[in-house]
Amino acid sequence: MSAAAVPATPNPLEAALALRAAGRLQDALNALSTISEDTSEIYTLRAEIQFALGRFHEAAGSYFTAVASEPENVLAQFNLGVCMQQLNRWDDAALAFERVLEIDPDRDDARVGLGACLLRLKRPEEALAVFDACWSEAVRTRSDFGKAVALQFLRRFDESEAAYQGLLQSGQQVEEVLTNLVALSAEIPDWEAVQHYASRLIELSPQCVPALQGLAAVALERSDFGAAVLYCGRIVELAPDCMEALHNLRFATGQVMADLQKRAATQPPPGKIRHSRTLPKSRQQADRADSTHGSGASNSPEAQNLS
Repeated sequence: MSAAAVPATPNPLEAALALRAAGRLQDALNALSTISEDTSEIYTLRAEIQFALGRFHEAAGSYFTAVASEPENVLAQFNLGVCMQQLNRWDDAALAFERVLEIDPDRDDARVGLGACLLRLKRPEEALAVFDACWSEAVRTRSDFGKAVALQFLRRFDESEAAYQGLLQSGQQVEEVLTNLVALSAEIPDWEAVQHYASRLIELSPQCVPALQGLAAVALERSDFGAAVLYCGRIVELAPDCMEALHNLRFATGQVMADLQKRAATQPPPGKIRHSRTLPKSRQQADRADSTHGSGASNSPEAQNLS
């Protein structure tokens, strides 16, 4: 009688790939941990799963190890840059994207990533040059947006606005473009433009804080404190940590209350109609009474109360 066949032990790498495909990310990581021999491929796969789980520090470490063992691994190098962006480590991200471009100068996605990092590092002139060097249609929208932002930082407002308008006409990144146009117009300042762009933005996104901030700024500039109270109150609801909105809300509310008090002070108190106890006994007496009233009685307290 032959011995029963022993089931084959599944390959941990294949198991990890299958578990990731099934959405069981933590189980996939656990499967990878059973592999004794770590290669660039293993580290890259581990990093991809860690990134998908939002564990960016761990993913960056795994990608760094993959790059250290295989310096020409463009995918791992690029994704290392993306991880560093997620961690707001803009210098490290820029270095990673620069390394990608050294290996493969045609990688426009790395060029866009580098430009974005340079903007974060407040180096707009360098960023503009990087975005200008982009050539592929695949990144056209992102590179054009980056150029518009760089021009805005450089205070080349006319060129920046023209670039944003081109994006609006193409229907690309409309909400982001309108948000930046609100900020650009306020910086000039052009309050009519702020009103225009913020109104368009609020139609697209009724809870958009930058749009409400733009409308609040216009209301304050025009001393329309009632509208400012409405907009600032909405901002405080949506962004409770926005101290500027809270300050403006208090200021605008104070102005509204002061205006109400001023109006109340300028209005005379309601008077009582007083009837004469001695009525004219004849038409002639009545005419004389009317004549006397017209000649100066309006200065009497009773007449002032009736006015």
